[in-house]
Amino acid sequence: MDIWSLIIQIVVAAIVLAPVLWIVGKLFVGKNKAKFTDALWIGVLGVVIGAVVGWLLPGWLGLLGGLIMIVVWLLLIKHFFDCGWLKAIVIAIVAWIIYFIISLIISVILVLIGLSALPSVW
Repeated sequence: MDIWSLIIQIVVAAIVLAPVLWIVGKLFVGKNKAKFTDALWIGVLGVVIGAVVGWLLPGWLGLLGGLIMIVVWLLLIKHFFDCGWLKAIVIAIVAWIIYFIISLIISVILVLIGLSALPSVW
């Protein structure tokens, strides 16, 4: 991964992922524990740590890296939102579903206006 890809991922995490994490966190742990700055830290640290793990564990070791990153994301949520493992898992799943839907909508909009966000399969 080059530096520009990392920067783009950090920006996307700040613009799209952090608000999703914040809102979902507020729903499950309350507004006193789920602060927007905490959601920003979760997103940025998750992306940066993921890039490092991906760089250290290429190829087939990427499967191990994926498992490590699931645990890292859960640890980040657990730490910053001050919750237990179960709430961290629920927050992660709900946030991922919402993030996926938002990403899909943004991709479709970009394709419709002529900016292909998806690889061409036709």
